[in-house]
Amino acid sequence: MDIFKEFTFEAAHRLPNVPPGHKCSRLHGHSYRVEVHVRGPVGEQSGWVMDFSDIKESFEPVRLKLDHYYLNEIEGLENPTSENLSRWIWKRLRPGLPLLSRVVVRETCTSGCIYQGEDD
Repeated sequence: MDIFKEFTFEAAHRLPNVPPGHKCSRLHGHSYRVEVHVRGPVGEQSGWVMDFSDIKESFEPVRLKLDHYYLNEIEGLENPTSENLSRWIWKRLRPGLPLLSRVVVRETCTSGCIYQGEDD
């Protein structure tokens, strides 16, 4: 079974490695949406994979490091693409969420990425 909890945060960034004149090279912000997925068996007694509040508790320190910050100034996010952000989040969640199965980052309503720990 795969369950998820969704979170939001606001942050600014710019992409330093895009071609000259690319619109994303300029400072801009996003209302990010992040889904944190965990996968595991449904507990016989509990009837759930994990308490949603445990996912929230694990994500809160990560959210506090990102919300209303300039992502480029955060160590490891000097090139804060959605792909790099999803991997950065994964690395911080994985130790406390061993059932973590994917991190979905949406920077707009129609654009985002899914990371499933391929580099972990």
